[in-house]
Amino acid sequence: MKKIFSKELTIGLSVLIAIAILIVGIEYLKGINLFKPANYYVANYQNVNGLEVSAPVSIDGYKVGQVREINFNYEKPGLIEVVIAVNKNLQIPEDTQALIETSILSGASVNLKLGKSNKMLPVGGEITTITPSDLMSSLQNDLMPQINSILPRVDSLLYNLNVLVTNPAIASSINRFDGISQNLLLSSQGLNTTLNRDIPGVMGNVKRISFTVDSIATNLGELSYQLKRLPLESSMQNVETVTQNLVTLSNQLNSKDGTLGKLMNDPELYNRLNRVTADIDSLIVDIKKNPKRYISIKLL
Repeated sequence: MKKIFSKELTIGLSVLIAIAILIVGIEYLKGINLFKPANYYVANYQNVNGLEVSAPVSIDGYKVGQVREINFNYEKPGLIEVVIAVNKNLQIPEDTQALIETSILSGASVNLKLGKSNKMLPVGGEITTITPSDLMSSLQNDLMPQINSILPRVDSLLYNLNVLVTNPAIASSINRFDGISQNLLLSSQGLNTTLNRDIPGVMGNVKRISFTVDSIATNLGELSYQLKRLPLESSMQNVETVTQNLVTLSNQLNSKDGTLGKLMNDPELYNRLNRVTADIDSLIVDIKKNPKRYISIKLL
């Protein structure tokens, strides 16, 4: 049977397929999908600031494409041509601008600032670029004015600090603080001595007071127990009975119908008693003066 492919042709096709796979693999590792359709545009820069092939192309932070080629523009010396590939469905207005942005972590990338024109840029057209400023220019334009405004304040601060440090009052204050520290140390030592000397006696007194309080509490408990054993209920009944009798007696004394009430409330009886008492007194006086009138003694 006649062979369709010779040995040399098979080897050649294998080499070509291997090369194709190698190219596709390299592009894939770069992040470029050769099988995905894309539109190509050109942007010319004076400085690419470290931009590399396969760098992302984004719009408002969203990736829409990649940098495919970076070539020196020999037709326009001084410019570097950057070929970018974006999604085929993306339409770019004519007034769109391409800016190279540099990040410390992710490196340089192309940021498309879409314009508002209704006329779209044709595929392969040139996008207007914005020349990025280098790091030193940014530092000079942004930071240097602020640094220059801060320097007089720093100089004034250093001067005031020097005046404060060289002030004699600072040294005297430090000496005073040293003396205060020494006094605090001596006070602390004296306090420790006092505590070690007096605290044991105070604690002994506290223990004795505690023992006395315990004894008082025990006595109070015993007194309470004895009070509970007293016949308080019968005593209260007796007191109530006595109180009722006193009330009855008081009512009888105040009443004019009873004998005691009449004696206490009848003024006529009081006056009679006074007269009788006076007559008895006069009689006794007269008996003392004239005993023979009332007493007769006959001798047999």
